Amino acid sequence: MHPALSVIFFTVTSGAGFGFLAMIGLGVPLPESGIGAFVACLIAGGLAVAGLISSTFHLGHPERAWRAFSQWRSSWLSREGVLAVFTLLVFALYAFGWVFYGVRSSALGILLFLGSVATVFATAMIYAQLKTVPSWNNTLTPVCYLLFALASGVLLAGSFGFWKEVGSISIALVALVAVGAAWVCKLLWWNSVANDTLAARGSSPDTATGLGFIGKVRLLEKPHSGENYLTKEMVHQVGRKHANKLRMISLFLGAIIPLALCLIVLVTSAPNHLLALAFVSLLAGLFVERWLFFAEAKHAVSLYY
Repeated sequence: MHPALSVIFFTVTSGAGFGFLAMIGLGVPLPESGIGAFVACLIAGGLAVAGLISSTFHLGHPERAWRAFSQWRSSWLSREGVLAVFTLLVFALYAFGWVFYGVRSSALGILLFLGSVATVFATAMIYAQLKTVPSWNNTLTPVCYLLFALASGVLLAGSFGFWKEVGSISIALVALVAVGAAWVCKLLWWNSVANDTLAARGSSPDTATGLGFIGKVRLLEKPHSGENYLTKEMVHQVGRKHANKLRMISLFLGAIIPLALCLIVLVTSAPNHLLALAFVSLLAGLFVERWLFFAEAKHAVSLYY
């Protein structure tokens, strides 16, 4: 699949934004009110909204994006839009009381947490539901999306320095476990999809054309003399050598550096603000990971080309 930058930006930043919103909804310690609360709200809402807006750039007619909301009964894309708007409206009410009155409503917080988790899940299901893309059609796909979003949220919330402990456990340890769990899930996902190909699911040029009863189908010449929408959006190839290098880069930026920074905060007197650097590194690694998520995906339509 074509790794469109707008969609990569959308899935990474909105995931981080809604992950932070989920932490805010849980009532984790953050600035009580005023400028500090405003900055926290600006970061959380800004990441979520920026990601959602960027997703419209991939549409042929962005001005018609509003029409997607009407298909919520059958479309995960529509459900994601409805859930995102609902969650952001709840957050607007929550943020108003927090910033101006120092009040963090528990009832609104629960709705904010549930809405944030549901929105990220809906985003993942846009891809996980597609049986035409074997690597996406995997149970671990939404789990990875959710864990990366929550890991991002934990790092952001902890970086303000107000959230020192969860019970008697250091927030640095919680962040360490969250980031580690997300990448363990991703490693399991990579291993799971390695052999889950179109061929393994019984799809081939023979079945795609319906001519297998005649004999082995092979490509004589391309069906088009130039690119079309399908070849541009759904047929993309990345060499195994380059894919392996990019995986190492994503692991270095998104896993090793953030885990090392969390460990430094945990075992030394380094301030929790260092977790902000871990968050930035995690996001950089996720941009590479998400590029591979799209670039390595093989759609069934590629069997024709």
